[in-house]
This record gives sequence, C-alpha cells and structure tokens, in this order.
Amino acid sequence: MEARVETRATVSLRPGARDKILDTSYELFARRGIRDVGVDEIISRSGVAKATFYRHFPSKDALVLAYLDRWFTARSAAIEAATEGIESADEAVLAVFGVLHDWFEHGTAEASAFLHVMIEMGPDHPLGRASIEYLTRTRQQLAELAAAAGLSDPEGFAWSCHILIKGAMVADSEGDTEAAARALTMARLLIEEHHEKKASPAPRHFTAWKDPEGINQDLASTQSTQQRTATPRRVRRAGTR
Repeated sequence: MEARVETRATVSLRPGARDKILDTSYELFARRGIRDVGVDEIISRSGVAKATFYRHFPSKDALVLAYLDRWFTARSAAIEAATEGIESADEAVLAVFGVLHDWFEHGTAEASAFLHVMIEMGPDHPLGRASIEYLTRTRQQLAELAAAAGLSDPEGFAWSCHILIKGAMVADSEGDTEAAARALTMARLLIEEHHEKKASPAPRHFTAWKDPEGINQDLASTQSTQQRTATPRRVRRAGTR
C-alpha cells in the first residue's frame, strides 16, 4: 500500500504578504501544533519582513485565530458541497462522513485542527475558546442537517454525531485507515434511533457497572490525599470558587 501523502486544505485567497504568512503557518501549525512553531520561523519561511508580519498579525494568537478561521471556512464549504443536491435527507447527514473519509485519505493535516488546538492550549485559553466556538458551529451544522431529515432531538443527535467524528479523528491519527467508515456505520444506527420520534433519553448513568478491583475508589483516595497535602493558600482558593 502506498504511504499516504499529507496535504493541506486550500482556500482561494488573494495573493499577498498576508496570504504567504497564512500559507506557511497553516501547514506548520497543522503538523506540529501551536506552541512548537515560533513567529521567527514563520517569518523566515514565509519570506516576509518582521514589520510586515506584525502589520498583518499583531501577535501569534492573532495569526492562529486567522488559521482557525481559514480552516473553518474550508471545512464548512466542503460539508455544504457534499450535502448539496442529495435527495435523501438521511444520506445528506451521512455525507459528512464521506468528507471526513476524503480528508483522511488525502492526509489533510488540518482535519482535527480545532480538537488539537483545544487540547493543546486548554479550554480556558483564548485559542482554546475559539476552537470550542468553531466546534460548536460545526455541531450546529449537523443539527440543521438532522432537523432537515426529520430526526428527533436534532441537537442531541448532533452531540452524539460529533462524538463519532471526533473519535474518528483520533483513531485516524492512531493509524486506523477505516476510522471514517467505522464512524459511518455507527452514525447509521444513530439515525435509526432518532427516527423513532421519541424524546432522546437523558444521558445514561453507569450505575450498573461494578468496580471489583476498586480502581475508581483508589483514584478518588489518591486525589483526596493530594488535596489534603496542598498548600493552605490553594485550599482556600479552591473553597471560594
């Protein structure tokens, strides 16, 4: 089997210094993450002056935000193109997984950009929050497709479907070449469930699961011990939240 060659999604933009910077950072961020790529490297590789860089992007965070926005534009356009003209509303929902499969097949480095940035930077960081916002907008896109298909609880369906998508992204990163296909199979079952026109149940509690080895209890005891040995200042701060 031929090795997959990673490619990056492209968006038609006017040529110029700003686009050179974005093109360069787009590839670097997608492959190596945010923290590993410095501004000096981006400036050097894009062939622009430092003053030019900061004229277009006052900070590295501003550049990352532009990178995320560029990928969201490409991602949304791909989903819209894939679902347009499909007569079956159910198949329109499932077309999202065809897009996912195509990204994986072509090694599109940005496929899991939002997920990676959120994990790398943390949900409280401005870039993490921006990633969560983009993930939310993608989920809303899924909810709209679900509503058009007449599925019950479109929002709940979108959350479940998004779990499949994000799980497939992780599995693909691990080397599972069938990640999108496996997610598609589960999505079909999910659609069947939401076609029953009944209210979606609340998230299930895992009360039926037994813990014979006491794993959870051991973890809880360890965390409790760590909290007791924390400095008084940290304990007081935790108590005021």
